[in-house]
Amino acid sequence: MIEDEKIKKKYYDALVNKDANYDGIFFAAIKTTGVFCHATCPAKKPKYENCLFFQDAQSALLAGFRPCKRCNPLSYPHELSPLVKEIVSMVEQNPEKRWKDEDFKVLGAHPATARRQFKQAYGMTFVQYARARRMGLALQSIRLGEKVIDAQLNAGYDSASGFNDAFSKIMGNPPIKKGEINVLYAKWINTKLGPMLSISDEEFLYLLEFVDRRGLEREIERLRNRRKATILPGETKISRQIEEELNLYFENKLIHFQTPVFFLGSDFQKKVWNALLKIPAGEVSTYKKIASEIGTPDGVRAVGNANGANQLAIIIPCHRVIQTSGEIGGYGGGRERKQWLLDHEQNFHKEDL
Repeated sequence: MIEDEKIKKKYYDALVNKDANYDGIFFAAIKTTGVFCHATCPAKKPKYENCLFFQDAQSALLAGFRPCKRCNPLSYPHELSPLVKEIVSMVEQNPEKRWKDEDFKVLGAHPATARRQFKQAYGMTFVQYARARRMGLALQSIRLGEKVIDAQLNAGYDSASGFNDAFSKIMGNPPIKKGEINVLYAKWINTKLGPMLSISDEEFLYLLEFVDRRGLEREIERLRNRRKATILPGETKISRQIEEELNLYFENKLIHFQTPVFFLGSDFQKKVWNALLKIPAGEVSTYKKIASEIGTPDGVRAVGNANGANQLAIIIPCHRVIQTSGEIGGYGGGRERKQWLLDHEQNFHKEDL
């Protein structure tokens, strides 16, 4: 989500004036209707304070907004095929559904054909779209701080049951009686690098990730199953603490996090994560060096996998690990974020000397 006020006002002017030069440059999400549009949408223009702006459609979906039916923002500048239109319509009718090859065949289409047409039209795979839609429904209630899952949002969702089902399939059903099951709380945290999601109880932080991270839905489900927990929107003293520390971190006022965390992984993964914590801010290490330090010099690939399995972004600094060649390497939150974090910590380190 775009936070810069100057850019937001520029994009709002483009939206009001239906400036075609900005089509595909940003997507405008309307809080009062729950939809997102491209710059030349013919619909009545909303007030500035009711608009959010995103650089890509997937981020808008993850924030819980659905494509506007008037301007079809995901199809711009392409024309949607009848097959893709039908698939999108079915996703909106049943957003919690997990599609299989048989579902495409029911539509009279080969799965590969349907997926190819979808990718050509939307610039993202069908799996990415469907997952982002499900996650968006769940994350929307978290972003708005909803306490009760079945409180229907005013954003105009087509199906209240779809909202509830999508939330509960990812986060787990709410406990019938207090103490019947573990309860963890999810909180939306806005940062300079985009929104993050924290999941905690009153003792530990279990997950901290950027909401657009690839595979976040699977991470949440894995956490829920391992802790035998349901996850509800809300905050704890731990979520408040990590939000405060993140704000200080991004303001160059904190580099060592004190929030209590819980490592949910294998013994090998924990060994790798503890090694990552020893990398000083402003410095980097390599997968090969980490493997050697933990006594498995031939386990470079395993170290890379453990690095990618980290569920506590920034706190466990997997972004400080690069390739032996000096290349920056991958990062679950995106290579651009990784480079930003490294630059940020390098600058902070210099100021701290």
